[in-house]
Amino acid sequence: MADDDIKYEEEFVLNARGMNLFTCQWRPSTIEPKALIFLCHGYAMECSISMRGTGTRLAQAGFAVHGMDYEGHGKSSGLQGYITSFNDIVVDCSKYFSSVCEKLEYKNQRRFLLGESMGGAIVLMLHRKYPTYWDGAILVAPMCKIVEDMKPHPIVISILSKLTNVIPTWRIIPNEDIIDRAIKSEEWREEVRNNHYCYKGKPRLKTGYELFMASLDIESNLDKVTLPFIIVHGGDDAVTDPSVSEALYTLAESKDKTLKLYPGMCHALTSGEPKENIDIVFSDIIKWLNERAASTS
Repeated sequence: MADDDIKYEEEFVLNARGMNLFTCQWRPSTIEPKALIFLCHGYAMECSISMRGTGTRLAQAGFAVHGMDYEGHGKSSGLQGYITSFNDIVVDCSKYFSSVCEKLEYKNQRRFLLGESMGGAIVLMLHRKYPTYWDGAILVAPMCKIVEDMKPHPIVISILSKLTNVIPTWRIIPNEDIIDRAIKSEEWREEVRNNHYCYKGKPRLKTGYELFMASLDIESNLDKVTLPFIIVHGGDDAVTDPSVSEALYTLAESKDKTLKLYPGMCHALTSGEPKENIDIVFSDIIKWLNERAASTS
């Protein structure tokens, strides 16, 4: 399907806390979509630019793709890079995604979640919230655990827990440039660095604490996962641990589960690799989706 056959739209929706959240969608303009796919982006990222390639490729494959920038991310309201509550993000996604699913035009469509990095954690929490609502999930280098050498020192964690209610927005958590660790393509590194909707400062105190606690929560509940899923993960990922994706694959109670590990690939599988690698990853994702979108609910 050519780019001309894809319709792209943007809209702002209001959440329960009175904040404007940016949403976007890509869908085929000439055919009925095979299924619905909902994007959950990573920490400090956004949907309309960072995940444009994902939205476009999946729409070209015949799917209607919807994304939302979380509070404090992208074009949505809130202090940039600030996560006040991981659960609030999950609730916002759940309400918006389900509102799309309940539209008359989509009533009989199968529905899938796609989460990258931190978005993978959000996908797993959405599934836990309503275990039978979603027909499947694509987990791209999911944040099920923070890599050991990126995990805050125990002293830092102790300080975090004490200070998070006092100075929650302070950018005092030390970290190295994650862009270099996550992205192999120099061209995409520059695109992310030049994208002012992507947060590039030090993690804020409350944000770091929420991410850390969410990763612990996910890691301790891997056996609660029951929906069909495919995990795609780079073997050389230095941001989210591939061994934890292996643990999720092993421990999940799902009867339909697939794990694809790509030797030599890094964290940003769908955007930050050479084109030939990205093609391989999307070929696996689209094949998995086609097989399940065609089956009966």
